[in-house]
Amino acid sequence: MSDLTRKDDKHLMFFAGRSHPVLAGEIARILGCDIVPTRFETYANSEIYVRFEQSVRGCDAFVFQAHTAPVNDWLIEQLIMVDALRRASAKRVTVVCPFYPYARQDKKHAGREPISARLVADLFSTAGADRIISIDLHASQIQGFFSGPVDHLYALPILSDYVETHYDLDNLVIVSPDAGRVKTADMWSDRLGCPIAIIHKRRDPDIANTVAVHEVVGQVENKTCLLVDDMIDTGGTICLAAEALKLKGAGRIIAAATHPVLSKKAVGRLQDSPFDEVIVTNTLPIRKEAMIDKLKVLSIAPMLAEAIEAVFKEESVAELLSEKHKWATRLIEA
Repeated sequence: MSDLTRKDDKHLMFFAGRSHPVLAGEIARILGCDIVPTRFETYANSEIYVRFEQSVRGCDAFVFQAHTAPVNDWLIEQLIMVDALRRASAKRVTVVCPFYPYARQDKKHAGREPISARLVADLFSTAGADRIISIDLHASQIQGFFSGPVDHLYALPILSDYVETHYDLDNLVIVSPDAGRVKTADMWSDRLGCPIAIIHKRRDPDIANTVAVHEVVGQVENKTCLLVDDMIDTGGTICLAAEALKLKGAGRIIAAATHPVLSKKAVGRLQDSPFDEVIVTNTLPIRKEAMIDKLKVLSIAPMLAEAIEAVFKEESVAELLSEKHKWATRLIEA
């Protein structure tokens, strides 16, 4: 990618917060541009200060941030960057957040609860964002929370191409770890042409937040079972699902998820689980101690760079959702 100036003289500028410098650097290299030099300060009382060290007037600004822990700090930093760009006369501001913050709080389950995912969209809008690029939203309706365009990308081509080149599809079963991920499993099944199984969780009515039984619906005996999800947070759900598959006589067990949140006890659970391999992307930074042998990390940077260029050139982003690209199996070595 080379021509980052359009005929109308609008020019692309790429900005990055401090949360994921490795991914930000990779995106910039693929785009063939520099990350705009930015002064960041975190004051003694934890307030954040941002100043861009070159003019941004009239630019098409893309502001990258990965919302890893501490999520609130990185969200505020990105909002401040957007506000600074708008006040400095940037022509258009696009928020690039591969892992949308507060995405799991997308609706009210009980009275007096917030819809935090909508609040985040409102904050981006108020700060001055014109557009959002994100990957594998936890719930598709989040696209409707933001008043401007939302480019919802999918990591499925990257993850599925890796599976297709490393595993025998004739013996593969796509497994949904719970009823809520059946749609995700369907997408995988359509792409790879493999059958589906579902893990049905029956909760103990006498003990809060406790799963009593995992029932496997589908044929998994002696099969390579691929558990699919949008994220791995604490690892509890997906590891219990793997145990249930093992008890049902599954052969190899692997997992694929876009977002490696890997909080709390996730690393230990994955290490002790029956998984042969856990495949994720680098939408979030992975701390060194979490890089266990069975974890494979695929780069999302080429897809994000291509989406950024398409938005800048006002070309179709939809093609990224359905076409296989040359970047689909790029692997970041641990």
